[in-house]
Amino acid sequence: MQFTGTDNYVATEELQVAVNAAKTLQRPLLIKGEPGTGKTLLAEEVAAALDMPLITWHIKSTTKAQQGLYEYDAVSRLRDSQLGTDKVHDISNYIVPGKLWEAFTSEKPAVLLIDEIDKADIEFPNDLLLELDRMEFYVYETQQTVKAHQRPLVIITSNNEKELPDAFLRRCFFHYIRFPDKETMKQIVEVHFPQVQQKLVQKALEVFYDLRDVPGIKKKPSTSELVDWIKLLMADDLAREVLLEKDSASAVPPLCGALVKNEQDASLLERLAFMMRRQNR
Repeated sequence: MQFTGTDNYVATEELQVAVNAAKTLQRPLLIKGEPGTGKTLLAEEVAAALDMPLITWHIKSTTKAQQGLYEYDAVSRLRDSQLGTDKVHDISNYIVPGKLWEAFTSEKPAVLLIDEIDKADIEFPNDLLLELDRMEFYVYETQQTVKAHQRPLVIITSNNEKELPDAFLRRCFFHYIRFPDKETMKQIVEVHFPQVQQKLVQKALEVFYDLRDVPGIKKKPSTSELVDWIKLLMADDLAREVLLEKDSASAVPPLCGALVKNEQDASLLERLAFMMRRQNR
């Protein structure tokens, strides 16, 4: 089966090609892009579209590669030995499978999402090279090799917080999700809100893209923040009317806390709105 997007996810032609190429090559798909552009959601929708189970491994700054393979619960074994429990004699009772183990032994081919790999330390990607290449790893405690029954489709996301090692990049198929243009963004909004008023969408998109283009803005609003903002506007009649007013360009957008997430950008918007009001007098 080929991935062509879903009713809930607008996938560009380039993104569809990237997913299907990684699937054909049996290589991990490395997805980069601004936060909020649907990188994590992509894995969920690919799994749904291709009828594959989704196994998600969310990476933190403290995550180690070994945790994705398995962990040995020595504390539980020590406690059971003190209690005289029979299962203490079988060390396999204390091996906790990780997400890669789960994906490798899945009855159906799975989608394995390694989410925000750049949060981990620099050695993390290198520590997974062999396992992702050969689709197997060795469990030293039980002296067994865990091999993939069926090769999972691995989707790896990154927010570009750290550079990834060349050796790791060489093994991936890469795609950068460009920020959607107005027409694509309109389709995304309509997927979330099929009954939304077109005049509201047009005005909201105009304000949204103007805000992203403001010189000096520290954090540009993302796709997910636009969706939240439109949801609020649809629920608040007064805010919606304020936005649709003819002179709204000289005011701070209503409910802008959904779009602007720090005090520097909020102050910048207030100053710009003040300057525009003075010019319009």
